[in-house]
Amino acid sequence: MPKYTVYLSKRAKKELDKLSDSNAQPILSAIANLAEDPRPNGCKKLKGRDGFRIRIGNYRVIYEVIDSQLIVDVITLGHRKDIYD
Repeated sequence: MPKYTVYLSKRAKKELDKLSDSNAQPILSAIANLAEDPRPNGCKKLKGRDGFRIRIGNYRVIYEVIDSQLIVDVITLGHRKDIYD
């Protein structure tokens, strides 16, 4: 299976910078794993907009997959109570 390139949006980077290291580490490793498998077990297709969601504890990562260019574009991430606004 070809490897995807993962891009983080400015918004995703800003949200990641706000998190403590203990919360950011599992999220970073989950994002890195998207390069190997952009649709891992447990990912959900979002309703009402393009993209997918993965869960990492109480945090969510929202991203789009562009298969034609082998790109995973991380749109945003955050705590589950704030992410869907």
